[in-house]
Amino acid sequence: MNPIQNLDQLFDTLKEKEEKKRLVAVFANDAHTIEAINEAVDMGLVEATLVGNKTIIQGVCLKLGIVPEKFRIINEPDEVKAGFKSMDMIHQDEGDLIMKGMISTDKYMRAILNKENGLLSPGAILSHVSVLKPVNYHKLLIVGDVAIIPAPELKEKIAIANSLIRMAKALGIEEPKLAILAATELVLPKMQACVDAAILSKMGERGQISGAIIDGPLALDVIVDKESADIKKLDSPVAGDADCILFPNIEAGNVFYKYHTKLAGGELGAIVAGAKVPAILSSRGDSPKTKLYSIALAALFA
Repeated sequence: MNPIQNLDQLFDTLKEKEEKKRLVAVFANDAHTIEAINEAVDMGLVEATLVGNKTIIQGVCLKLGIVPEKFRIINEPDEVKAGFKSMDMIHQDEGDLIMKGMISTDKYMRAILNKENGLLSPGAILSHVSVLKPVNYHKLLIVGDVAIIPAPELKEKIAIANSLIRMAKALGIEEPKLAILAATELVLPKMQACVDAAILSKMGERGQISGAIIDGPLALDVIVDKESADIKKLDSPVAGDADCILFPNIEAGNVFYKYHTKLAGGELGAIVAGAKVPAILSSRGDSPKTKLYSIALAALFA
């Protein structure tokens, strides 16, 4: 397929697929979650099961003018039990993706990471993958990690890189360009971000990380602006045309993510990769539009 150029194209791509993915929403008692899922169902993107307080869910549906019968509703009024019930449904092949509703993030993640019935295979590493459409950039940007791994070491950065590449492939980008972010393009031994970036870049050249053109360390200006790269006389196949950015730590990623939405007016969708199925970890304050894009990304990634 042709590369997806904006987030709204996700919908058309999913509609073309014959089989709809099945979404399980954990403790889906809130209007934003139900509104986003309802739109996804109406658009033909997914089929949905809502796990939570059935009375509250039905009341929210009626208030929003939504017919509750379009969803499968599993009654579980307890927040923690709703999390574990949802994990059981994934193990029983009753869902292809999972979504956080009103359940708190720590309880949602504890259910996913639970050793007995969680969704993490031995040795797997969870990472957060966001897809953004910056106002002043010529295509989508796939970035991580902004929410899960505070200070990723090299092994974790390799996992993040692979998740970013996999998302790029799902979006139709055959050979994505992955930039490893640092504060400078120089390989400075005293800056761990630069050292890790150089190693990741060489691993890409040697095929140890496959499926992408990888370069780093690169500062943000040269990653997104070809003119800046030219001024600095930087010869890089990634500079000015990156599809993906791997952040050195959660502070850098989280600031970039929130600047994009709160000050730059950009749209995005996001998932957690690395579990048995894609997991949607939207904030309880995220807009229905952000949640809708996240549902579409998870369905495409699944």
